[in-house]
Amino acid sequence: MNEELQFILDATKEAMVDAIKHLEKQFVNIRAGKATPSMLGSVMVDYYGSQTPLNQVANVNTPDGRTITVQPWEKSMLQEIERAILIANIGFNPMNNGESIIINVPVLTEERRLNLSKQAKAEAEDTKVGVRNSRKDANNEIKKMDDLSEDVKNNAELDVQEMTDTYVKKVDDLFNLKEKEIMTI
Repeated sequence: MNEELQFILDATKEAMVDAIKHLEKQFVNIRAGKATPSMLGSVMVDYYGSQTPLNQVANVNTPDGRTITVQPWEKSMLQEIERAILIANIGFNPMNNGESIIINVPVLTEERRLNLSKQAKAEAEDTKVGVRNSRKDANNEIKKMDDLSEDVKNNAELDVQEMTDTYVKKVDDLFNLKEKEIMTI
């Protein structure tokens, strides 16, 4: 196979894989009611003047499905961590007991579950658009290649379409899992 064509196919696959990874990260930020340490994954703490991820300055645990505990490695960081959680604006009200920070994760209402499901659907659709744009870009590059026969170009376009179908199905599968997680009480 032509090296340039192989490069186009590899770059397209990489772009589609990146789109899936991005979707997975977005889905982590859509909480489904059950407490997980990843809910605080976006929290950055001012650690001696530099912004540091929360999990690098404290131990984050979930003793049960409704509670997240944050145990700082340095007790002096308690107020800073509490402030960082509030600043992150992720809908949590941290309680500082002098030893650790406790966050009670509220039960989601049916309306909130439906909104989260819509948000997840929108993220999935955006990812599908990204995958299809990768397909379009690859097909345009293939069509520009003058040194290939029509048969080779058509086969390459079929390969790209097959790849697209695979990644669109992955997006659908991920969305279905997330929707089930969100709607499960």
